Amino acid sequence: MFKETKLKNGLSVITSPMSGTRTATILIMVGTGARYENKMNNGLSHFLEHVFFKGTKKRASAHDIVSELDGLGCDYNAFTGKEYTGYYIKIDSAKLNKAIDVLSDMFLNSKFDAREINRERGVIIEELNMYQDNPMMYVEDIFEECLYGDTPAGRDTIGTKENILNLKRKEFVDYVNSQYGPENTFVVVSGDINENKVRAEINKKLNKDTFNKRGKKFVEKELVDDIQGAKKVKTHFKKTDQAHLSLGVRSFPYGHKDAQVLKLISVILGGSMSSRLFINLRERNGLAYYVRTSVETYTDSGYITTQAGVPVDKVEKAIEIIIKEYKTLTKKLVDPIELKKAKDLIAGKVAIQLESSDNVANWYARQAVLMAGAKRVGQEKNIEVVDPEKAMKEILKVKTSDIKRVAAQIFKTDFLNLAIIGPYKNKKQFEKLLRI
Repeated sequence: MFKETKLKNGLSVITSPMSGTRTATILIMVGTGARYENKMNNGLSHFLEHVFFKGTKKRASAHDIVSELDGLGCDYNAFTGKEYTGYYIKIDSAKLNKAIDVLSDMFLNSKFDAREINRERGVIIEELNMYQDNPMMYVEDIFEECLYGDTPAGRDTIGTKENILNLKRKEFVDYVNSQYGPENTFVVVSGDINENKVRAEINKKLNKDTFNKRGKKFVEKELVDDIQGAKKVKTHFKKTDQAHLSLGVRSFPYGHKDAQVLKLISVILGGSMSSRLFINLRERNGLAYYVRTSVETYTDSGYITTQAGVPVDKVEKAIEIIIKEYKTLTKKLVDPIELKKAKDLIAGKVAIQLESSDNVANWYARQAVLMAGAKRVGQEKNIEVVDPEKAMKEILKVKTSDIKRVAAQIFKTDFLNLAIIGPYKNKKQFEKLLRI
């Protein structure tokens, strides 16, 4: 169970007590990310995430911050996506107030020291190099660029090397003042907690003038033009021994009525070792080590895609197998036993994941941020934050006819998008394969 409370300054606090654990997690998530940037400051959200760890008025340096956190024996980190940025600490629940103090200090009092920013440029460029040298990860970015083009939705979250080298301190300060306001921030605390004490402590630490003045000039994201009239292919030339592909279609934004149907489709196609594409690509044809189908939902758009690493000279065969499975879902009802297995798999994975306080915090924070963002841009106004039990009830309602109906709606030739990393220069050889 969970409870959401609005503080007087507009900050949302969600608490979710858990039994049988000695840990607690505090997660501060802000409804901003790469989609709230422009071409000139692309990468700023992610860079800022790093800079928050570089020193405050009270804790003068990065060493001071991480030494204190390490001394508390906690897990801590941050992450940046297209529509949210999060900062968390998972800790022995007896030390939770210490975690709240450190995280709120970073959030409100970071110095954004120009020297630290300059030092961090090299770190982030190496992070960028790491991603680009890992095709299994980088193909996700190529797919979104194929889907959304040269827009904030299609640009890499980490930014470009040029931007990383040229972002100025004032841009960080201005971005925090516009995007990091109370109305756009959600604090989730889960685990072994006393809810009243937690809310009082957060109010004490975060209901400050420094924070309350932020967000007055909030910059909304550029909306996606989510209509596609023709199939698309994007190749990224790289001399590799293995081709990495991502083949998918546009689907639904966050909170859509068929969201749970789509989740089940992804599980049936490539969500487990017994899924259709895992069996066909790997077990029957020996074409891949990793195969996965996943769903991404943004506040105004979404997609489902299958990723795999296959032999360079067998990539066309792999594409044909994936498309065949997409097409089959549009023509034939899935076996009720297969659908039940997919539902049971989701239920089991959710149960396992939500034994951990950090996963519980992320469950509620992500929903809260995306719900607020969707409502802000006029999408899916009736959505709400739900607990795992309610989410599972919706999944259990899905019928075999729902799977076929949604598959027929999204899996169409003109909706196909293919991104490939490998030694290919001519995308036309792949365009002819994209046919359902």
